[in-house]
Amino acid sequence: MQIEAHLVSLKGTVTSKLLKRKVTFRFVAPADYLRKKTLYPVLLMNDGQDFHGLNLEATLTDAFANNTLTPFIFMGLETNKNRLHEYGTSLTADYKGRGSKAKMYNDFVVQELIPFMKNNFKVSHHPEDWVFCGMSLGGLSAFDIAYNNPAFFSKVGVFSGSFWWRNKAFKKNDLADRSRIVLNILKNSVFKSEMKFWFQCGTLDETADRNRNGVIDAIDDTLDLIKELQEKGHSYPGNISYVEVEGGKHDLQTWANVFPQFLLWAFSKETIN
Repeated sequence: MQIEAHLVSLKGTVTSKLLKRKVTFRFVAPADYLRKKTLYPVLLMNDGQDFHGLNLEATLTDAFANNTLTPFIFMGLETNKNRLHEYGTSLTADYKGRGSKAKMYNDFVVQELIPFMKNNFKVSHHPEDWVFCGMSLGGLSAFDIAYNNPAFFSKVGVFSGSFWWRNKAFKKNDLADRSRIVLNILKNSVFKSEMKFWFQCGTLDETADRNRNGVIDAIDDTLDLIKELQEKGHSYPGNISYVEVEGGKHDLQTWANVFPQFLLWAFSKETIN
């Protein structure tokens, strides 16, 4: 009888001095990871505790067997009771004080986690091989960290991102609506030609329509972000990809269904840098 391995999986913790806690991670690699000397591209994901809810074991197994994809390593970071404080935008907390530790989380990823991975796993040392992704608030966090650290990341994927994150409460008839923090982050940044972006929304992500234009806020916020990226010089389509899922909800099932499409964008041999 011969055993056929489909992947290598490891669950562990890394102690963060910055966050003052242990961060649980799940590391998943192709089956031949242990015998090859290759340095692999990396997919880093927030909300790693949703690994099973997103059906990622099956999705990654299929991806590793897909010859059209460049082999890569998955690293999922679990969050805890501090999620509303560690996720957000590192520039500032929102108007309710949420995201107060987002700068610490940013520094944990860049100063502690990435060096830990480079020292302990066979991962690429080149930013063009690193992708960060997340869902909802975890997606906002992934975008913020990747965008502000192009020396470490070149691609970011956001599923139903919380781009409504604000520095003040929304006021009715505020057509400019510049209180959304991420828009001002982009406005005050420089063009980052090496970055690529993948966004997903579902038409049933929510029902709220604050400006009453017939488009739900989740889609409006994402499209407004895309417009801001275009203003900076990013091409759409091109450097920016947008997937709108008809009937898609703000839930794990929707994100699980579209995750293979995201992996094709991130690691296709035809498109990877």
